[in-house]
Amino acid sequence: MGSCIICGTDVDGGGRICRPHQEDVVFDFRGDSPDQLVANRFYRGVVDGYAEFGVFIDLAPGITGLLHRSELDRRLDSLDWEPGDDVFVQVKGVRDNGNIDLAWSIRQADREFRGALVQEAETEHLPESEADDDTDEEDASAESAGADDDADGTDADGADGTGADDTESPERESTADPSHRGKSAEETADPADHGDADTTEPATDDASVDGAAEADSVDTDSADDEPPERVPIETLEAAVGNAVRLEGEVVSVRQTGGPTVFELRDETGVVDAAAFVEPGVRAYPDVEVGDTIRLDGEVERRRGDIQVETEALVILEGDEAEGVRRRLAEALTAEARPEGLQPLAGDEAVAELGEGLLDAAEAIRRAVLESRPVVVRHPATADGYVAGAAIERATLPLIREEHAKSDAEYHYFTRRPLEDPVYGMNDATNDATRMLQDRDRHDEKLPLFVLVGTGSTVESADGLELLSVYGVDAVVIDAAVADPETRETVDTLVSPELAAVDADLSTGALAASLASAVNDEVRADLVHLPAVSYWSDTPERYAELAHNAGYDLERVAELREAIALEAYYQSYQDKRELITDLLFEDGGDLAAHVSEQFREKLETEIETASANVVTEAVDGVEFALLDTDGYTHRFDFPPTPLLLDDLHRRHANGDPFATVGIGTDELYVRATTDLSVRDVADRAAEIAPAADISTAGLREGKIEFLSGERDAVEDAVVAAVAEQF
Repeated sequence: MGSCIICGTDVDGGGRICRPHQEDVVFDFRGDSPDQLVANRFYRGVVDGYAEFGVFIDLAPGITGLLHRSELDRRLDSLDWEPGDDVFVQVKGVRDNGNIDLAWSIRQADREFRGALVQEAETEHLPESEADDDTDEEDASAESAGADDDADGTDADGADGTGADDTESPERESTADPSHRGKSAEETADPADHGDADTTEPATDDASVDGAAEADSVDTDSADDEPPERVPIETLEAAVGNAVRLEGEVVSVRQTGGPTVFELRDETGVVDAAAFVEPGVRAYPDVEVGDTIRLDGEVERRRGDIQVETEALVILEGDEAEGVRRRLAEALTAEARPEGLQPLAGDEAVAELGEGLLDAAEAIRRAVLESRPVVVRHPATADGYVAGAAIERATLPLIREEHAKSDAEYHYFTRRPLEDPVYGMNDATNDATRMLQDRDRHDEKLPLFVLVGTGSTVESADGLELLSVYGVDAVVIDAAVADPETRETVDTLVSPELAAVDADLSTGALAASLASAVNDEVRADLVHLPAVSYWSDTPERYAELAHNAGYDLERVAELREAIALEAYYQSYQDKRELITDLLFEDGGDLAAHVSEQFREKLETEIETASANVVTEAVDGVEFALLDTDGYTHRFDFPPTPLLLDDLHRRHANGDPFATVGIGTDELYVRATTDLSVRDVADRAAEIAPAADISTAGLREGKIEFLSGERDAVEDAVVAAVAEQF
C-alpha cells in the first residue's frame, strides 16, 4: 500500500495519490494504451498539431488526444501554442474506439500543481525515483562494460578511440542521421577520421576489415542481404510486425514532440510512417510534400491504427519517380470516376444533369484519393444542411477506408455552413486564411471546395476569385439557374441550365443523388433526404421514396423543422454529430423534441408579426408590409427569411400578392409570381437613386440599401415589384 504525496494517507493498490487530491497532481504518462489513462487526471502533453475543431496533444508516443475548441476558455486561433510545445491538459475520458477527450487546464506550469508523478501503465512513482533507477542502471551498465574492457585489454571506446559505431553500415548511419541517406560510408564519414589520403596506411585490424565488408554488403544489396520486396499499403493490416518496403507520394508531413510523421500514399491507400532522430527534431528534412519516396520499415499498430516505423527512406528521382507517379495516376483515374449516375427516385431532372454530377462526384473522390481536404460550404438552412450532410455521409466512409488514422475524417472533411446563401469575401478570406495556415504549418495540400446552394451567382464572384488566385479547385452545385459568369470561375458547375429541368428541384435533392454517385454504398441512408429538403410542395416522387423507407409525412416534417432550428443556432458550426443523430440515427425522440421547439418559437413570432403587418394595394397587387426591426426578435429564432416565408404562405390569399419585410438597411421580397429580385433592385435604384440599392442575395430575395433612405426604398421596391406582375 502506498501513501499520498500530498496528505500522506494510505492509498490502495500501491498508488501515490489519494482520490481527493487527484486533481492537485500532474502526471507524466509512460503507458502504451489509452485505456491506462485515468479520467479527470491532469497530464503533461506535447502539442502535435492544430485542426479546425481543436488541438491534438501527444500524451506519450503513439497516444494522442483531442482538446476540442469547445473545451477552451478562449478562441482557438488565439492560442500561442506551437507544435512541440509542452502543455498541461485534463483527460475527460477515453472512448470505446480509443479516442481520448481532453479538457483545458488553467494551470500551465509545473509550479502551479502541488506535486508531480510518473504513471507507468497501471503504477505510479515519483520522478525522483525514476531518475534514481536510471542512475542505478547506468552504473550497472558502466561496471559491466568496464569488466568487458578489462577482459579484452581495451578501453570502452575501442582500441583506436573511434568507438564501435564506426563499423556500422551506411543504412544504420542513415537511421541515426537521416540527412546522410543514400550516401556511402566514405561520403558520410568525417574527413578528419581518415587523415591525409597520401600518408595514412589502410587499416588491417580485424574489426576494420569486418566493418568494411559489412558496408560493402549493404551498399551493393548482395544476395545475402536482399532488400524487402515492395508491398501495397492496403496489405499492411496483415503485416504487423514485419519489415516492408513501400513506394509512393508524400501527402503530408507532421512534426510531433517525438517523431516526424510522413503520410505516404500509393495506388492502394495511405499510411503514416514515423521517423525518429531526437524528440521534436525533423527527420529527413529534405523530404517535402509531393516527393516520391522509397521507405523501408516495420509495420506496427498504434492506438489501433496501422503505422510504419521508418528504418530507411530515399527520395526517388528519374525513371523510378516517374514509374511511381504513373502508377498513382492510373490508379487514381480508374478509381475516382464513378461508373454512372442513378438518380434517387429516378428523377429525370437530375438525370439531365448527369454528366455534371459525375464530374462533381469524380472531383470529390479524387480529392479523397489524393489526400486533399474536402471543404463543403452550404447555407445555414434546412435545404442547405440536407445537401451538405448528404455529401458528408457519402465521403466520410471513403476517407476512413483510404486513411489508416482513426481521426482522418476530421482532418480531411470539413463542412462550414454560411449564414447567408452567398459566398462572399468574408467567407472566402476565412477559408483562404485557414487553408494557407494548414499548408504552411502542417504541410497539408490545398483543399477542394464544394459549394452547395451557394456560389452560383455574381454576388459570390469576389469570393470565388480569391480562391482561384491560389489555384484552388471549386465545385458548385445549385438547384437554381447559375449566372453565366460563374462558369468562368469554378472548375465544375452543376446547375439546371436545360429547359427540360423541372422547377421543383431542390439543392438537397440534387446533392443526395450526387452523394449516391460519390459512394453508392450509402444510398439507402440518403433516400429520405430529398423529401426533407423541400419546405413545402414536396414532389410526389420524393415523398413516396421517403415513405417506402419508413419516413411518413409527419416524420419528414419533424426532421425538416428540427434541422431548420439547429441550423440557426451556432450557424457557423457544422454540428456534425448532432446533425447525424437527427438525419440518420435518431429513433424519433430527438427530432420530435427539437421540432416542437421550432413550432412554438415560430408560432410566437408569426403571431406578433401578423398583428403588425400593414397591407396596401398598388397597381392591382396586394402587399403585406412588415417592419422587421420593430416587430421581430431579430437575434432569436426564426431568422427573418424563414419568418417571411411562412408569413407569406399564410397571408397570400390570392394572386397577385407580395410580402415585403424591411429592416434598417436590408429587405426581403416574396411574391406569388416568378420574381427577378435583381430586376426589382435595378428598377428600385432608378426610382430612388440616392439609396444605393443593390442585390445582396438572389436566392433569398435580399436587397440592401442606405439606412437613411429607408422610406424611399420601401416605396421604390413596392413600385418595382408591382411592375413585374
